[in-house]
Amino acid sequence: MPRFTRREQRAAPEATQEGRGQGVPYAAPGAEPEEGVNPELAALLLTGAQDAPLVGAFRTGAEPERPRIGQKEIARATEILTEYKQGKTMLENRVIEDELWWELRHWEVMRREGRKKNGCAPQDDGAKPEPTSAWLFNAIMNKHADAMDNYPEPVVLPRERSDDESAKVLSSVLPVVLEYNDFEQTYSDNWWEKLKHGTAAYGVFWNSKKDNGLGDIDIREIDLLKLFWEPGITDIQDSRNLFLVELVDEEVLEQRYPEHKGHLGGSTIDVSQYIYDDTVDTSGKSVVVDWYYKVQSASGRTVLHYAKFVGDTLLFASENDPRYRERGFYDHGLYPVVLDVMFPEKGTPVGFGYVAICKDPQIYIDKLSANIMENAMMTTKKRFFVSSNTGVNEEEFKDWTKPLVHVQGELDDKRIQEIVTQPLSSIYVDIINMKVEEMKDTAANRDVNSGSAGSGVTAAAAIAALQEAGNKASRDMIAASYRTHVKINSMCIELMRQFYDETRSFRITGSAPGQYDFVDINNSAIRDQPIPEAYPGQEPIYRRPIFDVKIKAQKKNPFSRMEQNQRAQDLYNMGFFNPERAQEALGALEMMEFEGIDKVKERVQQGQTLLNICQQMSQQMDQMALIIQTLTGKDMGIGGTASGQSGGSNGQSGGGGLSFDLAGAVQQAQTPMTDYGTRLAQRSTPDMNARSSAAAPQ
Repeated sequence: MPRFTRREQRAAPEATQEGRGQGVPYAAPGAEPEEGVNPELAALLLTGAQDAPLVGAFRTGAEPERPRIGQKEIARATEILTEYKQGKTMLENRVIEDELWWELRHWEVMRREGRKKNGCAPQDDGAKPEPTSAWLFNAIMNKHADAMDNYPEPVVLPRERSDDESAKVLSSVLPVVLEYNDFEQTYSDNWWEKLKHGTAAYGVFWNSKKDNGLGDIDIREIDLLKLFWEPGITDIQDSRNLFLVELVDEEVLEQRYPEHKGHLGGSTIDVSQYIYDDTVDTSGKSVVVDWYYKVQSASGRTVLHYAKFVGDTLLFASENDPRYRERGFYDHGLYPVVLDVMFPEKGTPVGFGYVAICKDPQIYIDKLSANIMENAMMTTKKRFFVSSNTGVNEEEFKDWTKPLVHVQGELDDKRIQEIVTQPLSSIYVDIINMKVEEMKDTAANRDVNSGSAGSGVTAAAAIAALQEAGNKASRDMIAASYRTHVKINSMCIELMRQFYDETRSFRITGSAPGQYDFVDINNSAIRDQPIPEAYPGQEPIYRRPIFDVKIKAQKKNPFSRMEQNQRAQDLYNMGFFNPERAQEALGALEMMEFEGIDKVKERVQQGQTLLNICQQMSQQMDQMALIIQTLTGKDMGIGGTASGQSGGSNGQSGGGGLSFDLAGAVQQAQTPMTDYGTRLAQRSTPDMNARSSAAAPQ
């Protein structure tokens, strides 16, 4: 049902220039300055009173007209950010460590843990083999391939009939907006994050710099190390504050904010860094903080506000701007961040990924492999026990290029003896294989998921069926991402509702393959609509069009395409597309379920309709041929005798009523006429030259 609300007493965004997208600051994380700010207002933002009241949950008492965000609020926000970072320390350490496992550098992690456990560096670091098998890497890679084979595509459905046309336009425009944001790359990158660390973060912002200043939606990936929320909450929208931080060169900041030159360096916030192969210098960089927080308006409405600062220097605050003070920065009132969680945990909005559940078998696979490799190296490299009084030239003995080795005295088995290294039993190889199978089962990454199948299975439909049977875990993870995709597209619709005041043109996919079309869109049809007054003096009521977003998959799996081709061939061979068997085919299709079944039903029904039309036209053509044959006497290839007999029987069944027996008339026309009949026919022929007595005047 549509949402009906009583709007607060504030300027309607469609009626004022302040509500247009051009005047909205760049709200994505970074260091972009706000555009179009009054210099006096900018000075006012920077010189906020020291005793200004706190925001959000910290504000008490009446709100004065002076700036609400000042030095005191920035200092308090920095303290809150520090608390949030401390509560997130273990997660950050796990994410950094998981990244090393993904890069096949887990021996570094194990050596570091060994040093911590022993209290000192082991003496044999680097002496033993350190094999790095990629079973964990392979499991993550296959799951990522499953996700990309089912890339999401949004479909917008209306909740009311009057919004049907708007829903169709949104369904065609949303994929284009995602394409403009290179969302497929963002979706791919975030799926790597989801599989490795258990959580992928999407940011859905309004970027006022896009489209030459017209502004548009900006969707981007957010690093978990740069996102901070209140510890202990499960839904990120329940956090009292949300922080996004970014390291930016101080020179770049001074170029973008010349009025703050000399005040943009240094920061009390440390941002955790990954362990890079390259040397990353963070000196000369400052932390730019984007601070989002929620407050309650006088009417009980949740309002989202936004502030940007560096150190103790305020760059922008929506509460200090009259355009957003009452309405909030985003009308939807939500944090512009959506989390896609793999395996959820209690008491936190993030989860854990495949590295966390598969690194234990990976550890033992590599450790056992290291021991086997070490034994193999010891076995293949010969060593000897040599008595101390044996005069063997060691240099010549070690040099295999010299054919002679000089020895003083006699040689026997007691003075020099080979060290025999016993090879390991094959049971240890079986143990490694058991751990490999354990990882495959734990990660739901059986051989069939990688494209291989058992001996004798060669048909594409059979391979696809085995993959579908083994892809239950992948389907569950993809369904969770689709739910996240619903939230992302819903935020996009809300941003369109707020900022699409100007008409924009989008190129969309046409109805026919390879064709395209153009569509114009603005927010006139999706923003709040006033309801006519039921009585004079009624408080204004607005209707808000509400849309439901459904997600469908764009199948890219080659085995799925081959399966569909095989299914089409099977349906053709079974006669499903034979128009004469359309009724039977439709009955069978009602009991079947597969992708594209609606198109198959439509094609079968079209064939049945075409057959009925052809049969009717064939009967009409036969009747026309009989008439032509009767009038002209030309043989039209229609059998007269059989038709006459059948027509006669049909004529007799008329029951004495007036009917035209075509076949009987044809038979009578072919019977020779008598003299009386000839005279009668001549007499009945009208004479056009004769004058009728009825027309003569009286």
